[in-house]
Amino acid sequence: MPDFGPVFHHLGLILLALGVTMLAPAALDLSLADPNWAQVFEAAIITILFGALLALASRVDRGKGLSLRQAYLLTAAIWVIVPAFGALPFILGKPDVSYTDAYFEAVSGITTTGYTVFLKLEELPKSVVLWRGMLNWMGGLGIAFVAMIFLPVMRIGGMRYFQTEGFDTLGKVLPRARDIAISLLQIYSGLTLLCALIFLLCGMPALDAVIHAMAAIATGGFGTYDANFAIWSPAAQYAGLVFMLLGAMPYIRFFQLVQGQAKPLWRDSQVRAFLRWFAYFCVMMSAYRAIREDIAFEQVFRETAFNFASVLTGTGFGVSGIEAWGPFALVLAFLLGLAGGCTGSSSGALSVFRVQVVFAAIGTSIRQLHSPHRVIQPHYDGKALDETTLYPLMLHVTGYILTLGVLSVAMSMAGVDLTSALFAIWGCIGNIGFGIGPMVTRTGTMVDFNDTATWLMTLAMLLGRLGLLAILVLALPRFWRD
Repeated sequence: MPDFGPVFHHLGLILLALGVTMLAPAALDLSLADPNWAQVFEAAIITILFGALLALASRVDRGKGLSLRQAYLLTAAIWVIVPAFGALPFILGKPDVSYTDAYFEAVSGITTTGYTVFLKLEELPKSVVLWRGMLNWMGGLGIAFVAMIFLPVMRIGGMRYFQTEGFDTLGKVLPRARDIAISLLQIYSGLTLLCALIFLLCGMPALDAVIHAMAAIATGGFGTYDANFAIWSPAAQYAGLVFMLLGAMPYIRFFQLVQGQAKPLWRDSQVRAFLRWFAYFCVMMSAYRAIREDIAFEQVFRETAFNFASVLTGTGFGVSGIEAWGPFALVLAFLLGLAGGCTGSSSGALSVFRVQVVFAAIGTSIRQLHSPHRVIQPHYDGKALDETTLYPLMLHVTGYILTLGVLSVAMSMAGVDLTSALFAIWGCIGNIGFGIGPMVTRTGTMVDFNDTATWLMTLAMLLGRLGLLAILVLALPRFWRD
C-alpha cells in the first residue's frame, strides 16, 4: 500500500499555517468593529484544528524525504484541498455565496487566476477583500516554489531542463529546498513591499496598496473595486505594469541579481523573448488603435501596455475592455495569453520557454525536410535539447491545446455562448483571469455562469496551474501500485 502519511502530514501543516493567516483578516474586521470578524475567526479555528489534527495523526519519518509519488500527491492535494478551507471565510462570512462560488473564488485566488464571482467589491467586509489578496499572494509564492523545486524533479512539461541545464545555479542548490524557500520568501516579500510603497506614493490608500501589491507580484489580479485598475491614477497604472512584468520573470534570476550577478538576467533567452514579445504586441496594438480611435496617444499606449501586460503575465488586472478595440485586439490578446510569462515564476499558460522550444522544434523539422540525411537537433539558448526534455514538453503543449478545446466545447454544452466559453477556458487554464465575452461584459465578473460552467472553469484553473500531467497521472492505475 502507498504510504500517505508524509503527504497528510505536510498537508496538515500547510492547512495549519493557512488557518493562522486567517487571523489577520479577522483582526482587521475586529479593529474596524465589523461583526464579520467572528465568522472569519470561526473559519480560522476550523482550519487550524483540522490541520493540526491531520498533521498529528499522520505518520512521518523525519529522516526520510518525499518519494516521487508522494511529491505528485502533495502537489495535487495542495491546490485541490487548500481552496476548500480557503473558501470558508466566504461561506461563513458576509458575501453569502454558495459553496460552488466560494470554492471557485478560492481556487481563482490561490491559482492566481483572478476571475471573481463577487459583485460590489467596495461594499464587502475588509476582511474578505484582504483575504482575497492574501490568497493571491500565498498562491503565487507556492507556485513559484513548486515550479523551482518539485516540477523539475517530477520532470513535468519539460521542466527537467531547469534542473540540469540552463539554470545551473538552481541545479546546484536543488537539494537545499529549505534554503531556496527562505531566499524565495525574502525576494518575494521584498518585491511586494516595494510595490506597495510605490502604490502608496501613487495615491492608493494603505490597504488598497497592500492588496494590489500582493496581487501584482503574484500575477493574481484580485483588486478592491469593481472598476479594477481604471479607478487609479496613470502613475499607479504604469507602476502596476512594471511590477506585473517583474512578477512574471524567473525568480532564480532575482536570486542572482541580489547576489550581484546582473548578467544572467539580461542574457536569459527567456527574459529577452518575454520583453521583446510584449514590446512587439504593444507597438502593433497601439499603432492600430491610434489610427482608428480619436484618443490621446499617451492614453492609448498606457491602456494597451497595461492590458497586454496583464494578459501576457496572467495577472487579470484591467483598465478598459479589450473587446471595444476590435477583433484584431482579441486575436493578439488570445495569442499573448497562450504564451504566458516565464517558467520559474508565478505566471501561467504555456510559458515563454515552452513556446520557444516549440518554435525551435518546428524550425528543426523544416530544416530536416530540406536535408533529410542530416542529423539536426533542436537547441535552446545554445544548448541541445534531448528527448527527456522535448517529449514531456510536447505532451504538455498538446495536452494544453486539447484541454482548451474540449473544455470550451463542454462549456458551450452547458449553455454558454461560444465566445464566452472559449475565452473563459482560455483565461482559466492559462490562469489569466482577464474577462472577455458577452457573459462577462455585463458585470465584469463570472457571476452569470451557471454551476456546471463554474465547476468546469474550476477544473480548468486546477489543470492549468498543475501542468495538466501532474493531475492526469493520478488517474493511471499503475501510479498507485507499489
